[in-house]
Amino acid sequence: MTAGTALRAVIGIALLTVMDAVIKAQMQQHPFILALFMRFAAGGLCALIVLALARPAFPTRESLIGNTLRIPLVVLTAGSFFYSISQLPLAEALTLSFLAPVFVALLGGLLLKEKLDSRIFQALGFGLAGMLVMVWPRLQGGVTGAELGVAAALFSAVSYAFNLILLRRIAVKEHPAVIVAFQTCGPALCLAIPAWFAFMPMTARDLFVYVCAGMLGVAGHLTLTSAFARAPASRLAPIEYTALIWASLLGFAFFDEIPLWTTYAGALLIVAGAIAVSRR
Repeated sequence: MTAGTALRAVIGIALLTVMDAVIKAQMQQHPFILALFMRFAAGGLCALIVLALARPAFPTRESLIGNTLRIPLVVLTAGSFFYSISQLPLAEALTLSFLAPVFVALLGGLLLKEKLDSRIFQALGFGLAGMLVMVWPRLQGGVTGAELGVAAALFSAVSYAFNLILLRRIAVKEHPAVIVAFQTCGPALCLAIPAWFAFMPMTARDLFVYVCAGMLGVAGHLTLTSAFARAPASRLAPIEYTALIWASLLGFAFFDEIPLWTTYAGALLIVAGAIAVSRR
């Protein structure tokens, strides 16, 4: 893996983390479902512009079916994740999402009959231990927004794992612009009616912020996709954990969030398990 490829991955992760922070800020002003719709609508607009400029070949039948099947999973994954960052510190929600590679390996064995070796179960143990360390302070007392945020983050990690398993199973090979267009425009169409009932007037600044979020999301996904096209996923996987650095800095700077020490202790265990899986 070259330094340029690694830099692409770091930039892609940073752009997506900034986008997460922008949407988190907007969810403090607008209903959750409206902010989620606007994130995809703005991203879809940007993706269509990129698609028009790139002019890739028309998707194959397999690509159309595979990308369409992914749309509900994208809605569930993004919806649960963005709900989690509305209830939890940005760094904590992102760290819980690091469990996804462990779930991918486990589901690959259960659904695709891939070999389950001892490293997968060790990684699962590390991941579960890290999750418990991280969320233990949140589990004191009754069910509150924080507990629901933890549940949403875990659901998002599992949903994202199913999403990746679906991609692997249908073996979709498509131009990145087509994939990004499907995973932004499709969810926007699905969320249009619910968002209509939650609609509230927006200022020009709000629209500008959502367009910026859309641009960040599309740029981040395209940059990451180009990085993964140049190096094995197992080599790039550890770079994804730089999101914790960006999330900690953004959370502190814009939301006055100071993660608990248990967040970083749990992150170490979760990342150790995920790296073990990526090197199996």
